Amino acid sequence: MRGPNKPAGGATVLSTGVLGGRWNWSDKALASDPCQNSINGCLEVDVHIYSEMFCHLRPMRRLCLEKIFPHWFPYSRALSGAEAVNALRPFYFAVHPDFFGQHPVEREINENSLKRLSVYLENLQKPGFKSLKPTQLTFYVRETDQSSSDGQEPFSTSGFRAVKFTLHTRDLLSTVLYILNSCSLSVEHIQSLNTNVHTQPLKEAKRMPDRPIKWDKSYYSFTGFKDPDEDLEQVSRMETTLTSWLDNNGKSAVKNLKNSLPLRKELDRLKDELSHQLQLSDIRWQRSWGVAHRCSQLHSLSRLAQQNLETLKKAKGCTIIFTDRSGMSAVGHVMLGTMDVHHHWTKLFERLPSYFDLQRRLMILEDQISYLLGGIQVVYIEELQPVLTLEEYYSLLDVFYNRLLKSRIPFHPRSLRGLQMILNSDRYAPSLHELGHFNIPTLCDPANLQWFILTKAQQARENMKRKEELKVIENELIQASTKKFSLEKLYKEPSISSIQMVDCCKRLLEQSLPYLHGMHLCISHFYSVMQDGDLCIPWNWKNGEAIK
Repeated sequence: MRGPNKPAGGATVLSTGVLGGRWNWSDKALASDPCQNSINGCLEVDVHIYSEMFCHLRPMRRLCLEKIFPHWFPYSRALSGAEAVNALRPFYFAVHPDFFGQHPVEREINENSLKRLSVYLENLQKPGFKSLKPTQLTFYVRETDQSSSDGQEPFSTSGFRAVKFTLHTRDLLSTVLYILNSCSLSVEHIQSLNTNVHTQPLKEAKRMPDRPIKWDKSYYSFTGFKDPDEDLEQVSRMETTLTSWLDNNGKSAVKNLKNSLPLRKELDRLKDELSHQLQLSDIRWQRSWGVAHRCSQLHSLSRLAQQNLETLKKAKGCTIIFTDRSGMSAVGHVMLGTMDVHHHWTKLFERLPSYFDLQRRLMILEDQISYLLGGIQVVYIEELQPVLTLEEYYSLLDVFYNRLLKSRIPFHPRSLRGLQMILNSDRYAPSLHELGHFNIPTLCDPANLQWFILTKAQQARENMKRKEELKVIENELIQASTKKFSLEKLYKEPSISSIQMVDCCKRLLEQSLPYLHGMHLCISHFYSVMQDGDLCIPWNWKNGEAIK
């Protein structure tokens, strides 16, 4: 390649070639040149300004650019926010939490990851942003017509697989393509969203670049953009520490919390008012909706109470849960589907007497199973089991009871009193949980069941004793942490075990964390600031110097 040409002014501007797939910059003239623009984090030089200087390279210009930008060069405009959402429909369909009702842990992980993805997409659309921190996400992807497990983890027997990927993109289009590719979903439909997108680049994007774009370090020095390689290297060398994360996010959490305080007071008022008016045991939410959403749901219930007070009073003594479908839960809670209209809610309250009758029959069925299995108690643990209606759970118990009657397993009466078991429809072999209860498949072999329970009974009692001791320690540590940091609230997500919570609180009590004063702190699996100001931190947070 020839050396740089010099225009009339004599200033060296830009070397005239592409060396090994990298732009080669020289001198400093381009750093302040008004003719250059930033597109998708890359530098575009107005070639017309330097036409004389590059006249001998015109035949090569298109060729060079296509080699550097092989996959997204044909796109003449970026995706809008609405187009990005439309393009991600196959992804949302594959990971939506509503399809994971039978798998509460996976459902919660997808909920949390979708929230973080939403924040990432919103930040991409903010004017003036330069770069975002790499964001690692985990999703459980359902098997759909579009999904393929080529090169990915195989689907489990439950019909989904875990997918982990790290977002470090600079525009909506590359983000959408990267997400779809990571989940092995088709990108062909994106062509219809942008008439300037050609079929060939989409196919290339689907298989991902063979050779990643590498820019010379001087490019980032002149433009002020962050070097993604340095960012990723730094992420690999360092782990986020609790104190550094609180330093960076504490102020935004305080702001969000302050803005949510009026709605929080309104939520408490509505909850107390309805609980007293309908004589309810409690009002809860199955999912982590925001405060504004919860207030809206309580306002709907309040309006219904004004219209049909006597009908709603049939729920006296019950717990009402706002969830995805209406009915009565396996433990007897009244479930109000948030997508249902008042007519559906009214019909549910009218049918409550028949539900109470079914609940009594279910309790008798549990006692009969317990008698056949030596006094072991049949329980339903909301945090660990799929969300089932009362009818579904009764059907599950009935199938298991009839199998026990046919086999007549010889257990000594009351020999297993004090032990607990839960029924599972998606297991094939019995197991003992660390909390001390037995996981029993509905269709397991009776002979294997007898042998397993008898050989694991002593260990189950030890686990249950340890669980009770651990629960006491957990509550004491939660109270101590709440008091030390003057927290407004300290709670954990359902997927966090008592062992994890105890470990987290013990280490928290060794720290000095002024940012936590007056905050709502949630112990989770990741760092996040919720829209209402709640701080989420992973239970296994790191602190001290960054780990290299």
